[in-house]
Amino acid sequence: MSSALTFDALKSQVESGEVDTILVCFVDMQGRLMGKRLHARHFVEDGWKETHCCNYLLATDLEMDTPDGYASTSWQTGYGDYTMKPDLETLRPIPWLAGTAMVLCDVLDHHTHEPVPHSPRAMLKRQLARLEKMGFDSVMATELEFFLFEKSFDEIRKDGFRNLAPISGYNEDYHIFQTTKEEHVMRPLRNHLYAAGIPVEGSKGEAEAGQEELNIRYAGALDMADYHT
Repeated sequence: MSSALTFDALKSQVESGEVDTILVCFVDMQGRLMGKRLHARHFVEDGWKETHCCNYLLATDLEMDTPDGYASTSWQTGYGDYTMKPDLETLRPIPWLAGTAMVLCDVLDHHTHEPVPHSPRAMLKRQLARLEKMGFDSVMATELEFFLFEKSFDEIRKDGFRNLAPISGYNEDYHIFQTTKEEHVMRPLRNHLYAAGIPVEGSKGEAEAGQEELNIRYAGALDMADYHT
């Protein structure tokens, strides 16, 4: 399996021109990647230390609106910054985007550099620290299940998310013949994730029309959460 990208290897790839863009990201309250695209030369020279983002990003709804009632950020307190601290252990290539690598960040208070307590990665780290104090470790595994439809997301959205047609018409659980028609999606998905250093075991059809399953090898809880971003 391809390993996560080391910082020294990244420097070499930047120098050769193989990589020119770094996705510097964190996970918001909805599990989405938020962040910036940094020029790779800036990242290896200075940007790897830290960058910044607006603190409203951990207080939005699905539509990126800013609901009232958050103590951490509001129009009343002013919208300040958080510090994004790259965790270089999470560096990885992004094979489906030319010239691109990605790193995940811990979100820190801009003034104290303490972890922002309600950032998802900080919450998980706190729970793992509590578990460690009790003498336990955590190993996690998941089955990622989703549906494939005949139309694109934009077409479905324009139709008001109605009359969805799954890519298959019946249960295709473990069905090799029927899921072959879905390999134009599933094969690149398996291979791209594996090349990005995510230990994909395999995929299969599931027990509902158009339902797919992707399996990732079990790992420590933080690693597994990072894989899923």
